[in-house]
Amino acid sequence: MKIIEIDDLRFEPFISYDQIKKRIRLIGIDINLRYEGRRPVFIGVLNGCFMFMADLMKEIHIESEMSFVKLASYSGTAQGNIAELIGVGLDLKDREVIIVEDVVDSGNSLKFTIDALRNEGAKSISVCSLLLKPSCLQHEFDNIEYVGFEIDKEFVIGYGLDYNGYYRNLKDIYKEVTLGD
Repeated sequence: MKIIEIDDLRFEPFISYDQIKKRIRLIGIDINLRYEGRRPVFIGVLNGCFMFMADLMKEIHIESEMSFVKLASYSGTAQGNIAELIGVGLDLKDREVIIVEDVVDSGNSLKFTIDALRNEGAKSISVCSLLLKPSCLQHEFDNIEYVGFEIDKEFVIGYGLDYNGYYRNLKDIYKEVTLGD
């Protein structure tokens, strides 16, 4: 078992790339069936979604478009007050949108993203997230339609998820090992 040590933190393997690929394949099948003939727009939320979005789009066989957005905050961190959504680049008026997220945690960023895309005139908005932390949610969502894995409050890295900007490139997902584990 490969343990990764970063600063004073230790991480152990949590979700393998094989597990991720299998789950993405199933999500892709579901989206292909549901959106057949409907031409959805996939909007990936950077930076964390890039690996998930790339693998997901390989499983999408319906006609669709995609773009990426980035959230800008007043303090420069995800925990800061979100100031704007940058980079939509497509006309979303009367379009069906699928937001692609790496992880939905508190839901603050997701709520902001949904509100911003509604203001762009999206006809409908569904959410596809690799990871969901239900116990951390501070908002209610009725449009989180596709979830790769539900996890607890684990601090995770790899497969697009980072620690201070590092370790997004890991193929698997690792979780922090706390004392006593």
